[in-house]
Order: sequence, then C-alpha cells, then structure tokens
Amino acid sequence: MTLDWQVCSRARLSRDARFDGKFFIGVKGSGVYCRPICPAPTAKEKNVRYFSTAAAAAEAGFRPCLRCRPEASPATPAWCGTSNTVSRALRLIGETGLEDGGVEALAERLGIGSRHLRRLFLKHLGATPTAVAHTRRLHFAKKLIDETNLPMSQVAIASGFGCVRRFNAAIQKTYKRTPTRIRRLVRPAASQPENEYLFLLRFRAPYHWNGMLAFLAKRAIPGVEAVEQGTYRRSICLNGRYGYFEVSLAEQIDALAVRIQFPDPCSLFFIVERIRAMFDLGADWVDIARTLKSHPLLAERVRSAPGLRVPGCWDGFELATRAIVGQVISVVNATAIAGRIAKKFGKPFAGPAKLTHLFPAPEVLASADLSAVGLTKAREQTIRTLARAVCDGRIRFEGIVETDNFLARLCEISGIGAWTAQYVAMRALGEPDAFPAGDWGLLRALNLTNSRELERRSEAWRPWRAYATMYLWNGFSERKINGNKPLVPETTRHPLKKTVPITSSPANM
Repeated sequence: MTLDWQVCSRARLSRDARFDGKFFIGVKGSGVYCRPICPAPTAKEKNVRYFSTAAAAAEAGFRPCLRCRPEASPATPAWCGTSNTVSRALRLIGETGLEDGGVEALAERLGIGSRHLRRLFLKHLGATPTAVAHTRRLHFAKKLIDETNLPMSQVAIASGFGCVRRFNAAIQKTYKRTPTRIRRLVRPAASQPENEYLFLLRFRAPYHWNGMLAFLAKRAIPGVEAVEQGTYRRSICLNGRYGYFEVSLAEQIDALAVRIQFPDPCSLFFIVERIRAMFDLGADWVDIARTLKSHPLLAERVRSAPGLRVPGCWDGFELATRAIVGQVISVVNATAIAGRIAKKFGKPFAGPAKLTHLFPAPEVLASADLSAVGLTKAREQTIRTLARAVCDGRIRFEGIVETDNFLARLCEISGIGAWTAQYVAMRALGEPDAFPAGDWGLLRALNLTNSRELERRSEAWRPWRAYATMYLWNGFSERKINGNKPLVPETTRHPLKKTVPITSSPANM
C-alpha cells in the first residue's frame, strides 16, 4: 500500500488522531516505531520513515514504542487499501493466526501459491504473512502484560507462543526488556476475580455508541443478551467452555471498556478479536462519511448522527437463526420467540443478572421440534435445514474466503432469500458493501417503488453500502419512534393465493 509521505508528515506533526492505526512512524535515532499521536518529542523529518503496518515497521528493524503503545492503536479494516486476496488472508489470520498449516495452508485456501501470497503481502503491507501474524501475536502479548495480572506462563500460551521460552525470547528481542520488567514499568492492573479480564479497545472517533446500543437492545435475545445502563452483556460458549462479556463506553478516552469472564485464557485473543468485529472498531468513519455525504438525504443523517457503525454479531449461526425468526413479524415478537428458543433448547448458564442461557448449538436445533415456541412450519423447517447444513460443514460462518459463494449456498436453503443473505453478510461477515436492496424500509426512506432503482442509486455509496443502510434504517426507526404508523402492513394479500410475506425490513430483524 503506497503512503503519501506529505499526508503522513502533516498527520505526524499535528498528531492527528484520525490517522491513528493507519500508518506507523519509524524513528531512526531511537529505533522505535510509533503511532501518529505519540506524545514523544517530534523527530525531524529526515530521521523518520513511514510504514503502512506495524509488521512492516518491525520487518525494517524498528521495535514498538513503550510510550504510545502501537498495540493499543485502533484496528484497521482488513479490506482497507489492499487487494481482495490480501484482505481475505488478513481475515483468516485474524481468526486463527497461521496455526492451521502456516502460509502454505493459507495460500491453498485462497487458491494461490504461497510465493505469490508472500509477494502480495510485501506489495500491499510491506511484510510477509508470517511477520503479520507474529506482530499481531506480539502486540496481544504486550496487551496482556500491560492490562492483566495473568502469570507470564499463561500470557505466553494465551498469545500463541506455545511456550514460555519462546515468549521470553520474543519480548526480550523486540522490547529490549523482559516481560516482568515491562509489567513493572506500567501502572499495575487492578486485582481482578479469577478468570476475569479487563481490556480497553480503541476506536477512531466519532463513535455513535448510543446508536449501536439501541440497535442491539431491540434485538437482544432474552436470557442470552442484555442491554442496560449503557452496557451490553451476553453469554458465550467457546470450545466447550462457558463465560460472558460486557462492553461499555470508556470514560475520557476513545475506547470501549470490555470485561471478559472466561475460564480459558487461551481463548482471549479470539474473544477480543470477535468483540472488535462485533462493535465495528476498525471502521474509518471519516472515509465512510466522505462517500455517503454525496447523497443529500444521507448527508443530513450523517451530520445528525456521526459515527454510526454496522453492528456485528458474536455467532453467525445465531444471527442467521434470529433473522429467519424475524421474517414478517415485529421485532418484539421475533425477540420473544428467539428468547423461547434459547430457554427451551439452550444450556442453562449461571451468569450475571438476565444472562440465564447459552444460545443452542446447530447440533441441537438440527433435530429440534420448534413448533412449541411459536414458529410457523416453514420457518421451523428453514432453521432445521440451516442447522443441518452447518453440522455437515456445507455452511460455515468462519473462515469465509469467497463471500459470493457463501451467500449463494445460503440462498439455496428454502426460506432464505437475498434479503436475509445480505443481512447476514452485513452483520456476520462484516462486509462493508453488503446491501439488502429489496428492503421496503430503504425503499420508503428514499421514496422509491422498486429495488432496481434502489440498486442504481446505491452505486454511488460503494464500498460503504452497509453503512448507508444503517443510516437509512436509523432515520426510518426515528420516524416510527416519533409516532408515525408503520409505512406498510406486515403482510400483503395476493388476489389468488394465501397471505404471502412482503420483503423484510429492519424492524423485523
């Protein structure tokens, strides 16, 4: 990825927080690499180098700055400024590192040779896949050292080093200090109950936290999720272990405060990365707003609600099931049914207030009798078919390489159409350009009558159509909240057939 050194220089000299995480600064004299907002005395231009990624700076021989902590910078979306192949590879590295066979296995999944993949990474990121994975692992280890009281042996395992010796050697080589000495340099983490961890996850302002919370609150599955007093909380199951996490807005800094209660520290990296994606912390709102403001209606909404993000999800199967449940009925009824599914088929969970169950796994719903929870026969069959497809490995919500192929397989299931597939792409896959063109709420928001015209207009919003959708839905919801009646009835009558569902809307999901 080519950097404009003049832009980088201006951002560095002004310490512009909008560029935090977008590039890193290597300082030749000290041998460290910093974030653009580093409070250290400003180096002369001739003594600095600019890198598009932390891994590229590390490959060039610079070590992370202990003052500005590059590992704490906001994430950069995997699809920002790279080729499609590299962006897909970054997503896979974010999910599993390179633990499933190394670079060769990663390249095979992408359908290219390992040498070509390395060339692409060097061209777009300035570092090899191995270096990118190593830097991510090293940064997470530093975060655990700084922000938790985990023993160093557990830090080594949780950050993916495998053994304490390799962990100690990597930290010593990179930071020129032992892990124990680094922990003494930072403010000691407050004592926490066993298996409880606190993290601060940064984002680039603005961030519309109230909008995110309002969206999740309306769709929170009773017993599994809860939103109250500015905090989102949910139960989780991972590798047969149970726990929960809660997220709130941190005070005074641009970050979310995350508290995780989970018995296996080896899962912390995956949990933290999933939370980052769920709350869309890597989004660059400035770039998104620049595109969306080209449309007059969107420009007004962007100005009135800056920093609106696309809410993700914890589990793709759970989200797809919830979307199927919500087809054609109100959001209140859909939420109630989802709660009954969790209570009847999910495992009991002894969590904090209002977290009583884990959402049922695909293996459970594949043969479940869902008629008792209030679902129609058609919806019941669709959920069972989806669950069986997940159990058989025909549908996977992780490690997606080709989004179009995934959506095509999803739409092969009777009862799942383009709307549901695009909704899943938005929230489960984090596709920034996913767009449910048949949504009647979007059509009404723009005073249109057909999806073809909506598709045509949406071309100007690429590659941020998912964010345009959120802004249009947000305005539509405000109109309903302000007392307006729903714009169309829940169902529409066909003159020759039984009642048939209309195209879905945000209120149902």
